[in-house]
Amino acid sequence: MTDLERVKHYLNGPIASVSTPFDREGEIDYAALRNCVEFIVEGGSGTVLLTYGDSLYSILTDREIAEVTRVTVEQVAGRKLVVTAGNWWTGESVRFAEYCRSLGADLYMPLPPNWAGSCTPQTLAQHFRRIGQVMPVMAVTALGPGVALPLKVAETLLEENDNGIVAVKDDICGPYGRRLANLVAGRWAFLSGGRKENHLDQLPYGADAYLSMYMRFKPEIALRYWRLVQAGNTREAAAIVRDYDIALIEFGTGLGVDFDAVIHGSLELFGIARRWRRLPYNNLTDEQMEKLKAFYAHLGLI
Repeated sequence: MTDLERVKHYLNGPIASVSTPFDREGEIDYAALRNCVEFIVEGGSGTVLLTYGDSLYSILTDREIAEVTRVTVEQVAGRKLVVTAGNWWTGESVRFAEYCRSLGADLYMPLPPNWAGSCTPQTLAQHFRRIGQVMPVMAVTALGPGVALPLKVAETLLEENDNGIVAVKDDICGPYGRRLANLVAGRWAFLSGGRKENHLDQLPYGADAYLSMYMRFKPEIALRYWRLVQAGNTREAAAIVRDYDIALIEFGTGLGVDFDAVIHGSLELFGIARRWRRLPYNNLTDEQMEKLKAFYAHLGLI
């Protein structure tokens, strides 16, 4: 089985990312991290995805990122595809890819630094190409708030042979995501980042998988949606988007907190990890946790 064939096999349907858990004092809770990873494996996600955003690399040191990566790969133990991540200049990204490969990770998702729009399509293609010489790469499309990976980069890499790029994660969505999905269909695995509604939008254009929030704490919802998609019942699939995904996002907005705080609160409610994150990030209060519990009770999930 080639790298692409293996990736297409496991990077399919609803995929779970890893939320790095902390204790109340702000230390990484490695026992809870193993529990999160095991929950993802047993919940049916074909891939365990570490990502700069959901895995909270923004409040981790480089040494901690390396250790979170090691523990995750060790806990998965070859049972699923493991995607690792990082956000460094090309030389350091190559070194981290070598480290990930030594651990036994399957894919590396390098988020290119792009301060002040310093990257060009040419340098971005070179960045992914060099890392792909070390291990298979999943490109990522969000280079910063509102900044998308130029489609020219994907076109350039697709024209080349054997450059190590086998997948792409799209966080831009909308018209851009549809064009990208159509461009890479059948050649790279396509992961729709975000939510079911983005996946449903990109599905006719070649989306293979989507990043699911419910796979982290209530996989039954995501798997129910996926069965409907496979059966071609998009109307009922859209109803799940409405009743669960959109409802959860609107609940968090009404609560006045960021989305990731709601996810960490959900992990606590479902007994997977505690709600805590490091300062300056906020955490749900006890009162907000009670409201979140009532929300899930209303949906019949708790």
